[in-house]
Amino acid sequence: MTEVAFPVEMPRLELRGSALERGRQYGEKARDRVRRSVDSYRRVFEHYAQWDWPTVVQQARRYVGAIEQFAPHALEEMKGIAEGAGLQFEDVLALNVRSEVMFASGANANANISDALANECSAFAVLPEASLSGHTLVGQNWDWLLHARETIVFLDVKRDDGPDFVTIVEAGLLAKTGMNSSGLAVCTNTLVSVLDDGAGGVPYHVMLRALLDCESITDGVSLVFSADKALSANYLLGYVDGLAIDLEVIPGGVSSVRALMPEDGLLTHTNHFLSADFVRSDSRLPQSPNTLFRLQCLKSGLKRDAGAITVESLTKILSDHRNAPLGVCSHGDERAPLQERYATIASVIYDLDAKELFMAAGQPCGCEFQHYRQERAPGAKRGLAAVDTLEEALESR
Repeated sequence: MTEVAFPVEMPRLELRGSALERGRQYGEKARDRVRRSVDSYRRVFEHYAQWDWPTVVQQARRYVGAIEQFAPHALEEMKGIAEGAGLQFEDVLALNVRSEVMFASGANANANISDALANECSAFAVLPEASLSGHTLVGQNWDWLLHARETIVFLDVKRDDGPDFVTIVEAGLLAKTGMNSSGLAVCTNTLVSVLDDGAGGVPYHVMLRALLDCESITDGVSLVFSADKALSANYLLGYVDGLAIDLEVIPGGVSSVRALMPEDGLLTHTNHFLSADFVRSDSRLPQSPNTLFRLQCLKSGLKRDAGAITVESLTKILSDHRNAPLGVCSHGDERAPLQERYATIASVIYDLDAKELFMAAGQPCGCEFQHYRQERAPGAKRGLAAVDTLEEALESR
C-alpha cells in the first residue's frame, strides 16, 4: 500500500463576532494557509486548464450575484477572510467557487474536469436503532488533492446570529463537513454530471456553509431544494432526533434534487449517483469506478456491526483498505502524477446526541483520533473544545 505523509497539523481556529469579524479572524489566524490555498489552486488551474489566476478570478466574479441573493453573509465572511489574509476579495471568492470555475474552464480548454474534481469521499449515517449507544452517528472520510494536507484547518465558530458550528475545511474556504449546535451534521460527496457546465447559480461550498446555519434537518432539506444550484453534489444530513437523509443534486432548482432515505438505520454514499433517473447523467463513474467498491465496503462494514456500531468500530470501518490504494482509507495512487494524486485528508465522526466529534487529521488507519465535546457553558449555543484522544474519551465513559 502506498504511503503518503499525514498533515503536520490541523490548526483549530476559534472565531467570534459578526460575519465580517469572523472572516477577518479566520484570515488573520490562518494567513499562511489561506495564501497557500491560493497558490495551490493557481497551480491546479494551470495544470488542468492552462488558465492563469487573473482568468480564474474573472470567471469567479460571475457568481457574486447568486451568492448575494442566496447568502449575503457568505460574501461578508469572504471579504473578512481576504482582509485578514492580506488578499484581494476576488482571490478568496475564487477559492470558494473553484469547483464551478473548473467546469467553466473545461468548456475552453482540453481539461479532464472530472479528474480535477477527484474528491473521493465516503460518507455515512448511523441511526439510533443501529448504534450500540442509541445515538445518531454521522461522518465521513474526506479525500482530496495532496496540497490540502498543508492547508486544512478546523474552524470552531461561536455566533450571536445563528447556531454555533464546527467545520473541517481548506483554509480560505467557507465550509466542508461540519456540525452545528442545533444538532445538524453535514457530510458531502462530489458528484459529476454531464449537466455540469460552469453555469451560474449557488456554488457548492456556499451551500455547505449555508447548511450549517440551519436549525433543523427540515430547514436543511428545504434549503437544498429551493436554491438554484450551480453544480452537482451530494449532501448527507444527520439530525439529533435520530433522522438522516441523503440529497443528490444536479444543476438547477427544485426539480434537480433526489432524496435517499436510510434503510435499517443506515445511510451511505460515495461519489456516484444512486437515484435511477440521475444515474444516466453520471460522468465521473467511468473515470473513477473505485467509488463503487468504497460504497460496498462502507455498507458491508456497517451491516456487519449493525445494532452494535460504536465510534470505535466506525474508526475501523473508515480505515478499510480493500481495493488499495484507493479504498475507503485512501493512500494515493503513485501511478498518477503528483499534481493529480489524492488521498484521505481527514476523517470525522459526529455523535449528535453527545454533541461530540472525533477527528483524525490524515488517514484514519495511522492517525490518532482527537475527541472534541461541547463546553458546559450555560445557554443554547455552545462551542466545541478539544479535550482528549479517542482512547481517553472511551475510558472516561
